[in-house]
Amino acid sequence: MNNSKNIISLEESSIAVIGLGYVGLPLCVELGKKYKTLGFDINKNRIQDLMKLDDKTGEVSFSELKSSTKLNFSNSEDDLTNSNVFIITVPTPVDESKEPDLTPLINASKLVGKYIKDGSVVIYESTVYPGVTEETCGLILEEVSGLTLNIDFYLGYSPERIVPGDKSKNFKDILKITSGSSPECAKFVDSLYSSIVLAGTYCAENIKTAEAAKVIENTQRDVNIALINEFSLIFSRLGIDTNEVINAASTKWNFIELRPGLVGGHCIGVDPYYLIHHAKQKGHIPDLIMTARKINEQIPLDICQKYLDLIGQSRAYVGSRCLIVGATFKPDCNDLRNSKVKDIFDILTEKGVLIDILDEVADVKEIANIFGTNVISKIDESKKYDGIILCVDHKFVREKDIQYWRSMLNSSGCLLDIKAIYSKDNTDFRL
Repeated sequence: MNNSKNIISLEESSIAVIGLGYVGLPLCVELGKKYKTLGFDINKNRIQDLMKLDDKTGEVSFSELKSSTKLNFSNSEDDLTNSNVFIITVPTPVDESKEPDLTPLINASKLVGKYIKDGSVVIYESTVYPGVTEETCGLILEEVSGLTLNIDFYLGYSPERIVPGDKSKNFKDILKITSGSSPECAKFVDSLYSSIVLAGTYCAENIKTAEAAKVIENTQRDVNIALINEFSLIFSRLGIDTNEVINAASTKWNFIELRPGLVGGHCIGVDPYYLIHHAKQKGHIPDLIMTARKINEQIPLDICQKYLDLIGQSRAYVGSRCLIVGATFKPDCNDLRNSKVKDIFDILTEKGVLIDILDEVADVKEIANIFGTNVISKIDESKKYDGIILCVDHKFVREKDIQYWRSMLNSSGCLLDIKAIYSKDNTDFRL
C-alpha cells in the first residue's frame, strides 16, 4: 500500500531559496518571475543590499532584480513558514586538511527541517559526493521535522552550473540536470526547472547519478588543466614557450586546446577533493585525480620560484618591490575565495618581498582583509617596481599595452605574464 503524500503542484508552489550567493541569487531572479519566491540568507547586510536591488557580486543587474516581481528577500526564519519548496544553494568548501566541510549544508538542512510539511520538496544544488543528499541531508530533515522521506516529503537534486564573471552564460541559458527521490518527485523537479531554463533539462535516473555527474564535471577539468600545467613545468625547464607549443599542436583537428594557469575558486579547485574523499571511503585510491590536484596546487610555488630566480639575477629579492596585478580566482569576477594568487602572495611575502596588489574588479577592503597587505586602487606612475606579476587576465589588464606595465619597472625589473596576455618577446616569463 502506498501511503506517500501527494507532492504539491507547480501552481501552488511557494519557493524559498536558501543561500543568495553566485548560485542562489540568479536562480531566485528567474523563479521570481513566475512563482512566489523568497530569497533567504543569514547575512543581514546581503539582504539589505538586495532589498535595494543592489547585488554586490555583480552577477545580477538592477533591472534584472526589478523584473523579478514575485521575489522577496529575508534573513528572518519566520518568513520560511509559508514555503513548501526549498532550494538549498549554500557553499560546500573543504577544510584546511582538504577534507569536505559539510557544515553549511548540514546547518541549512537543520533550518529547512523546521519548516517542511506534507508534500514539501527540498532540492539541493550544492556540489557533493554521491549519497550526501539522501544519506546525510535526508536523514537530518527527517530527524528535525519528524516526517518521513518519500512518504511525507521529497528530495531533489539539481547541481548548479553558474559561471561567475561570464555574462555570455546566464542561468536560463545553461542546460540543467535534475533528479528526484521518487519518480513523482523527479517529474516535479524537472518540470520546475524546465519552466525557467530556456536551454532545457536532463533528468538523471536518480539523485546519486546527478550528484556524481556534477562532481566529475569539474574533476575532469581539473585533470585536463593539470596535464597542461605539467607540460608547462616541463617546457619551462627546456627553454620552450608552452603557449607556442599549444598553438602548434592546436593545428591538429582533435587536439584539445587548453592553457596553463592557476586553478583556484570554489569549483575546480575544491570539487575533486569531494570525490577523492568518498573514493577512499569506498576503498579506492584515485591516484590520477590526486596527482592532478598536486600538480595544480604546485603551480603558485613554481611561479614564485621563477620570479625569485629572475629578481636574483639583478639584486637580492629580500626587500624588493613587487606589484601583483589581479587577486581574484578568475578574470572579470570579484570572487576572492580560494584564489591561488593568495598562495603567490604568501610565498613571496615569506621570502621578504614587499608586495602591492592592484585589482580593479574586486573590493579593495576585501582584498586588504584577506591578503593583509597594501592594496592600491590606481597606479602611482612615479613608483617603480623590481617585478610585476600579471596573475589574472581581467579586462582592465587586457586593455593595457605591454609598455604600460613595463613603464612601472626599474631598468632591471622583470615582468611575469601568467596568462600569456602578451607575446613572449615582451615578457620575461609566461606560464
